[in-house]
This record gives sequence, structure tokens and C-alpha cells, in this order.
Amino acid sequence: MVRNEYNRRLSTLKQNILNMGDTSQKVIIDSTKALRDLDLELADETIEMDNNIDDSAEDIEKSATHLLALQHPLAGDLRLIIASIKVATDLERISDLGINIAEIAKSIEGEHVKPLIDIPKMAEITEDMLQKSLQAFENLDVELAKEAAARDDEVDKLFYGTWMELINMMVEDPTLITNATHLLFVLRYLERIGDHVSNICESVVYIANGERVKLN
Repeated sequence: MVRNEYNRRLSTLKQNILNMGDTSQKVIIDSTKALRDLDLELADETIEMDNNIDDSAEDIEKSATHLLALQHPLAGDLRLIIASIKVATDLERISDLGINIAEIAKSIEGEHVKPLIDIPKMAEITEDMLQKSLQAFENLDVELAKEAAARDDEVDKLFYGTWMELINMMVEDPTLITNATHLLFVLRYLERIGDHVSNICESVVYIANGERVKLN
């Protein structure tokens, strides 16, 4: 009976991570759409998700701590519980960065300084990375985790290219500085999201085989 309860709690912990990951994906998608379309209503809806995300992270930490304190898990289960706290932290930070993008969508005055092509592309890549990292977490798929993390190089390339383009635009036309600066922050947020997803992928490898790796 005790073992059944333990397995149930462990399964719930894992599912809560996956649910939180789904919410983080939605934040990335919705915040980027709000920015692209300057959709203030969608931006507000995205920002309102912040409290739920924080509550999810807190619940996961409490659940993991309870399992550690009362069940004395061993080997793979122990790694899963320990890593779940870290994964939840990365998901919370990913969501925070996405919410920052939604807040910037509300700060843009007038139109964008340039058509948003590379920024949505960066968001699409990071969302795909996150989706694959969650699949890897669910199935303890090391190869999929490494595949997801490898896409961070694409994010970095877009980051540096678009960053320089915006800087040059501001030099040539100082009236663009305010709105262009907002987009520079968005670039940084998306780049950081890619880093946090890579952290999740590293946690998957650790859970699967106990190996500490650097995928970023």
C-alpha cells in the first residue's frame, strides 16, 4: 500500500512537470503572437498566467521535498525527484521571460521598426526545443534531449544577426531607438529561453543515466 502511494506521488510529480511545461509553451507562443500583432488583449492574458506558473513551481518543489523526506528514494527515482525541482525552476524562468515579451508588446509605440521575421522564427525554434525537451523528459529519451539542445545554436545565430541589424538601424535613425531597444530585449529573452531549455535537456540526461553533461 505504501509503495502504491509512493508510485502515485512520483507519477503525479512527473505529470505536474509536463503540465507546467505545456503552460510555458503557451506563454512563448502567445507572447510572441502578441508582440508580432501588437495584440494588447493577448498580452494581458499572457501576463495573467504568471501567478499560476509560480504556484505550479511551488507545488512541484513541495511534492519533491515530501518524496525526498518521507520515501527515501534510490537511484533513478532519486535523480528524477532532484532534477524535477531544477526543471521546474527552468520552466518558471522560461515563463517569466515569455511574460516579459508580452509586457514589451504593450510598450511598443506605433509600429515595429522592421517586419518581425527573425524574432518569431527564434520563438518558433525555442518552442520546438521546449516541446522536444518535455517529450524527452517524459520518455527519458537522451538522444531527443541532445537533439533539442543542439537547436540552441540556431537561436544564437539569429540572436547575433538580428541584434546587429537593430543596432545599425538605431545608428542610422535615432528616432527608432526606443522601439528598437524593446526588440533588443526580446532577442535577449528568447536567447535566454533557449539556454533554459538546454538546461532541461541536461537534466533529462542526468535522470536517465546519472551523467552530468553540458549541452549548451
